Amino acid sequence: MYLQIVQQVKEALRLGLLDVGDQLPTVREVVASTAINPNTVAKAYRELERDGLVSATPGRGTFISNTLAADSLEHHETLRRELLAWIAQAKRAGMDDESVLALVSRTLHDVLGRRVA
Repeated sequence: MYLQIVQQVKEALRLGLLDVGDQLPTVREVVASTAINPNTVAKAYRELERDGLVSATPGRGTFISNTLAADSLEHHETLRRELLAWIAQAKRAGMDDESVLALVSRTLHDVLGRRVA
């Protein structure tokens, strides 16, 4: 469960939804809204701090200290529109949600696999 929290924060950083200086919800707030164990939330926040993405200040909270947003963030909206058009085309071709995700996942795997090799 803590990895989900870490991944969600990192995704928000990559997409520019969180920026340096933004405050993360307190452990208590996360627990109250999700019923996740406080130790799990604290573990996720510690991992984010070890990764250099957040900074915790006792009594003040946990704040974003670094970003993962690429310089190409300005292009996200254009790419999102193109992706929406592609998804609509896939739906018209009869693909369900799981098939669309599987195709994207496989294609991404192929691209990343070739780049690494």
